[in-house]
Amino acid sequence: MSIQEGPVATHAIGLEAASSVAATLKALSDPLRLRMLSAIASDPRGESCVCDLAELAEVSQPTVSHHLKVLKDVDVLTSERRGTWVWYRITPNRRSAVTALLESFAPATLAPGGVTGDHDHPRPDFDARVTRLADELAAEIPDLDPDVVLTIVRESYTALARTARVTSSLVPLTERFARQRLADLTRDRDASVPQVLFVCVANAGRSQLAAALVNTLAAGKVVARSAGSAPADIIHPHVRSILAEIEGDRAAERYPKPLTDDAVRAADIVITMGCGDVCPIIPGVRYDDWAVGDPALASREGVEAIRDDIAARVRALVDDLLS
Repeated sequence: MSIQEGPVATHAIGLEAASSVAATLKALSDPLRLRMLSAIASDPRGESCVCDLAELAEVSQPTVSHHLKVLKDVDVLTSERRGTWVWYRITPNRRSAVTALLESFAPATLAPGGVTGDHDHPRPDFDARVTRLADELAAEIPDLDPDVVLTIVRESYTALARTARVTSSLVPLTERFARQRLADLTRDRDASVPQVLFVCVANAGRSQLAAALVNTLAAGKVVARSAGSAPADIIHPHVRSILAEIEGDRAAERYPKPLTDDAVRAADIVITMGCGDVCPIIPGVRYDDWAVGDPALASREGVEAIRDDIAARVRALVDDLLS
């Protein structure tokens, strides 16, 4: 008697089914598409923004959108536009097939702690703390729907968790990031001082220096924020020491943060610094680009020269805003 292992097909696949499967397999045969599919499947939010997926390779967002359309055409992905970005998730009736494919052929692609069941919760060991934080912030902002606050807090946690070196600091950083996002979401332009958003790639050098210089020079008459299109895990050491000279003890509170639509929408001016065209275009927001050096590979003296270049631009910007 032979022993059979696992399910056995009872009949050959039909022509129509074979054509459908072949089309799906053909769509999945591109390495970048598989990486995108894996990123979406392992995202704790259960979905990924096109801006997240653009970071997987050095290709333009139109190229990313093309690959995602191919996966949508074979019903592997569904999409939803929210504001200026499109979000993608696995088609519900294809989720088990996608998970089986990735786990069978590339078991390392689904990161530990990746969500395979409930797609609306972060990692279990932090879930209770994150939910409690959301409840506390919702109580402080009664005008906002608690579900909106919970979503902001969960998204903030997930975004920071991607680059966190020490998970013990995740919840405190999540609170600071979520507070900033909620402030952006509820900002009253008519009753606020001008707000500037500096954006670079890693948010570990240029944009941090620019925001610190504006906040120090303007003394509260202008508010500056910073963000990164692909934030690093830490601020560059030379930049960190110069930030301490500019801001003193407040520099210790700085950390790389991801770019959000809310931050762009809340800003009066968005100044990009070497991050290309990743910023969403929001009507009514002024945009500018500063071509300044990147401190990532610069010496201490080089970073000081970059600081001086940014400082001159900042003085002109603050004078313009306050005049």
